[in-house]
Amino acid sequence: MGSTKKYTHLMEASRIAQSIGFTLDRFIKNNQDHFQYASGELSQLLRDIALASKVVNREVNKAGLIDIMGPLGSQNMAGDDQQKLDVLANIRFTRALKKGGEVCALVSEESESYEDLNNNGKYVIAIDPLDGSSNIDVNVSIGTIFSIYRRISKVGGPIQQADILQKGSQQVAAGYILYGSSTMMVYTTGHGVNGFTFEQSLGEFFLSHPDMQMPEDGKIYSINEGQANSFPDPVKKYVQDCKDKKMTARYIGSLVADFHRNLLKGGIYIYPSTAKDPNGKLRLMYECNALAYIAEQAGGRATDGNMRILDIVPTTLHQRTPFFVGSKKMVERAQSF
Repeated sequence: MGSTKKYTHLMEASRIAQSIGFTLDRFIKNNQDHFQYASGELSQLLRDIALASKVVNREVNKAGLIDIMGPLGSQNMAGDDQQKLDVLANIRFTRALKKGGEVCALVSEESESYEDLNNNGKYVIAIDPLDGSSNIDVNVSIGTIFSIYRRISKVGGPIQQADILQKGSQQVAAGYILYGSSTMMVYTTGHGVNGFTFEQSLGEFFLSHPDMQMPEDGKIYSINEGQANSFPDPVKKYVQDCKDKKMTARYIGSLVADFHRNLLKGGIYIYPSTAKDPNGKLRLMYECNALAYIAEQAGGRATDGNMRILDIVPTTLHQRTPFFVGSKKMVERAQSF
């Protein structure tokens, strides 16, 4: 009896004193040397994004308690109705990046042109401050997506178009923050993908998903079948192929949430060209490039149905593209039709 009590006591003590793990800040610092331009600016930039995401997370959690839900009554440059939280998130991230000083220019879904932040900054950021924000009214997961590029022009001089319109393969880091049942930050600097979960009481992100790998194949397909009549024929055939194989359809309508599920479980997300959006609906620079980079780093694939997403050279800030992203075999199968 005594030995049982002692064992129980030791187990309880072990549970209470269990290590929480690596903080995001420590992880960034420990892995800083993996980056070829290791001088601290990129590390600080990632910290600035994490800080802004904590503020946005706090605001998102207030939805329904204060007047931050619903439409603002205007549209962004992509033609989408702006939500109050869209504008709030854009302000929070812009302020954090401006104060940090590492960013020379910011491309945002919410702005017509890029914002010139600091000519002495070495990095360009493309960001969707709050993807899927219309879902906030019904308490569905939403997210932030970001791409980071190193500027091409000389530091200290004016920002050039070549700094802004870089193809996805030139990203030095990319990631997303998912505001869901828990808040997560997932990012890559080109050396694998790692996920961090936000611990509310401590106010810190902790490493929870090290070295994330997307399954090579999957059984989940994510597509808005409400527009099925206007899908290109190859997409119609692929969707039917998924049904014939008794795959599972899962479509949240929040890009980050759908992508995150498929990253963990295996699957494919498709937003093809349609009669309404012949060039696709998703934006290349601040939605598709980041997720394509993460997918490839995790062993997945991302294309526009024909061409690798990361090889597309953008010509405008708000350029759209069809998007096929997910498990390697599923994306390859979708392209075969």
